[in-house]
Amino acid sequence: MSADPYNATVRELFANPRHGGDLANAVVAEVAQQGVRLRLAASEAGGRIESLRFLAHGCPHVIAACEQFCRTFEGGPTAAIDGFRAADIMCDLSVPVEKTGRILVLEDAVRLLGREISAAAAT
Repeated sequence: MSADPYNATVRELFANPRHGGDLANAVVAEVAQQGVRLRLAASEAGGRIESLRFLAHGCPHVIAACEQFCRTFEGGPTAAIDGFRAADIMCDLSVPVEKTGRILVLEDAVRLLGREISAAAAT
């Protein structure tokens, strides 16, 4: 019998993805790598992230990581996105080392989202 690959946090986030979906008139970042497809959407006003949503095609760890990202950064300052680190989520979710590349796809998408938010704010 093998050990359960998903901790309680992964199971809860995967089962209750409150931020799954899309936003109209949002800043969007899309990344497809490592067999993972992600779309992050954000609405921003006054230097704060009003709403975050995600669409993800990936394993339960990836979906849980996207949900955790949204829960953590929604409502906060847009500049805080720069502090997102895949390594932190990997620890919180007990992501196996062999899935590192998949979680790094989320980090790439978050970085791209930050750049897109900055570009949109500059126009």
